This record gives sequence, C-alpha cells and structure tokens, in this order.
Amino acid sequence: MADGYDDSLSGICTRLWELDNNRLQPGRDYEIDTQGRAKYVEKGGTPRDMARDPLFAWVDEDKLYSIPTFKAFISLLDNYSEKVGTSEEVTAEEEEENWTFLNACLETDVLREAHKYLAGKDLVPEDEEGFKHRLYDLWFKLYSRTRGRMDSSGFEHVFVGETRGRNKEVTGLHNWVQLYLEEKKGSIDYTGFKSRRTDNYDQLITIQFTWNGHVKPVGSSFIGTSPEFELALYTVCFLVGDGKDTLSLADYDVDVVTHRFGRYIGTSYPMAK
Repeated sequence: MADGYDDSLSGICTRLWELDNNRLQPGRDYEIDTQGRAKYVEKGGTPRDMARDPLFAWVDEDKLYSIPTFKAFISLLDNYSEKVGTSEEVTAEEEEENWTFLNACLETDVLREAHKYLAGKDLVPEDEEGFKHRLYDLWFKLYSRTRGRMDSSGFEHVFVGETRGRNKEVTGLHNWVQLYLEEKKGSIDYTGFKSRRTDNYDQLITIQFTWNGHVKPVGSSFIGTSPEFELALYTVCFLVGDGKDTLSLADYDVDVVTHRFGRYIGTSYPMAK
C-alpha cells in the first residue's frame, strides 16, 4: 500500500466523494427549502404538512441536463412500474438505456476509482467489460419481492422508488434527482424535514413526503451528488461493508445502509448521524 493511501472503507468512500466532479453545488446549482420539521405519522396515516412550499426552491436544469451521466440517468426513471407486485418488462430500448448509463458512468473518475479499489480486493473483474456486467447484474437484474413476479431491481428500489401494501407506503426512493423531477410534476408533496443541518444548503437530508398518495414517513437522500457517485458508493459499501457502515464524507458523518436481496442489491441509502 502506498504511503498516505487509506485502504479502509471510509478511505475509499472519502476519495469517491472528492472525485465527484459532476456533483451540483448548493447555492450555485440548486437550493432547497427545508421549512418545518415533519411530525410523526402512524402506519397507514396521513402526514401533517409542515411545508407549504416545495423542497426544491430551484435547480439549474441546463447544468443538470448538460452532464452525460445525469442525462443518461434521467432517461431510466420512467422505465419502471412503481407498484410492487406488478411484473416489470424490460424492452430492448430500455436495456440499451441501462448500458448507456453504465458506459457514461465508467467514463468518470469516481467509478474508475471504485473499480480499481474493488478489483484490488478481487471482488469484481479487473477488465472494464467484466466490471460493467457485474454492475448490471447487481443493479438492473430483476428479482421478485412478491412470489412469482419479477417486480423489482436494486436500481428501481434505490433510485426510482416503489410503493406497496394496503397502507400505501413508499419504499426506497433515495435519489434527489427523482425527488426533484417528481416534485416538479406534482407527484411528490414534501411535508417537512426529519433531520438536517442548520441552513438550506444541505447535501444530506432526511425528509418526509407523499408520492402519488403513498407515504414515505422517513426517507434520506444525498442532494446534488452525481448518479455515478451514488452508484459507486453503494456498490462499494454493498461488496465491502457490513450492512451499516459509518463514514465521514467532507463535513458529513453518515451511515450507509445496504441490504441484500439474494445476491443482488435490495436497498442502499445514507443516514445522517
């Protein structure tokens, strides 16, 4: 190991954060408005709205759509049925969009660093093509959350979100771009924050919201981070971590939670300390 090289999980995750050159910057590229603190909501209940305005005050969409990984990522968000129990059908066009997204991510420093780190631990193939196929399996291979129906994937759950049950609960949906676009459409109603820092320039936040009438009592997400950073971070934590790993990323102390669904990614998300 080279002098000064931190080979720990926290060390690699810090490097991934530092290499996230496509991350949007608070105050320059976006602003959020956290407003009131969310109240406890019982299972199956309706949350009290402590935020009359949207979470996102503004986002520089010209910047957002000018970055290849963000543009490729956004094209994937309408490829899924949100309801658990509804079989997913992946068309040839949608499969091509998945590969386009991975190819764009593999052009970035952050995912290249994740590949180098994981290959060095013999956890993924050394060649880029082999690594790309491993990523595809981990994130895009369909599996069943309900008996007999291929209704979910790691990508759908973490980045797009799902709904299930008679209590109309939201599961997953830990990505800020999806939150922003769904809020802009009127599908998400932000009802308040659960935890945040002391200003409205947060890059890690825990919130409450409803999505098409389904409730997310507590949900956490990075804000502004690139999709390749989140893909790299969650993949590294899934393959190397213990299921709940405490990290220090810049000014943020965060637990990254990962759950397995067989050999695939069931979920992964950050939790502010």
